[in-house]
Amino acid sequence: MEIKELKGLAVANSIKEQIVSKVKRLKANGVNPCVAILRVGDNPDDMAYENGATKRMAGMEIDVKHITLDGDISEENCLDAIEKLNRDETVHGVLILMPLPKHIREDAVRKALSPEKDIDGITSANMARLFMQREGMVPCTPKGVVELLKYYEIPLQGKRVLIIGRSLIVGKPLALMLLNENATVTIAHSRTENLSKLSSEFDIVVCAIGKARFLTKEFVKDGAVIIDVGINPTPDGGITGDVEYETVSKKASAITPVPGGVGSVTTTILAKQLVETCERQYLK
Repeated sequence: MEIKELKGLAVANSIKEQIVSKVKRLKANGVNPCVAILRVGDNPDDMAYENGATKRMAGMEIDVKHITLDGDISEENCLDAIEKLNRDETVHGVLILMPLPKHIREDAVRKALSPEKDIDGITSANMARLFMQREGMVPCTPKGVVELLKYYEIPLQGKRVLIIGRSLIVGKPLALMLLNENATVTIAHSRTENLSKLSSEFDIVVCAIGKARFLTKEFVKDGAVIIDVGINPTPDGGITGDVEYETVSKKASAITPVPGGVGSVTTTILAKQLVETCERQYLK
């Protein structure tokens, strides 16, 4: 069986073409799309993501404003910084890098951010819009998963999909998005009993559990499609996914690599949602 590697760069580039065209139109109408990236502390993973997002935005002529706060900043001052971005008319979208330091409540941060500038779909208002299938901004990683599956023409309607991971960032919103595509969706997690047996019954498995090389060949039925959302650091300074790629790829019909898979699409989805909110505000 020939394995199909689902690389994210091709997907990202196909979306990028649409974004560049929209950015040119916005600039012709006097609007310079700008995203603010707010980072608290110096977490290497956050810094790496910020650098990648900055390069991706620059390639689409989108301005980036960097807001870096000390890791020990008070919650009150952090919320003040978010409120300033809400009021800043030169900033059209805000990306808050998470997880935040433990002394800052993520729920308070989600409430502080304006839904109109929430390009990563973290606010309650945008989550509710997703739940009710209304127009709004959605979490970018699960949206990237859906875009990748569609790009490679992997059927979703009627297919049994297992999502391993129940976070608000990936698992839960992805379940809603796939239900909207008429897939039959099950969510599992670290406390699911007989997880390997359960997983081996599904057509598509999305692993977003945050554990390096967690998903082994025992979890996979022959011919399944495997989507690896994990990004885990390795001792040599690289990254690896939640899937044991070497063994799983021998059973799967298609699989995403790490790096080079879903992560390559995520920042492009951010840019897409940024220009869309600019269009809603300025191009009537």
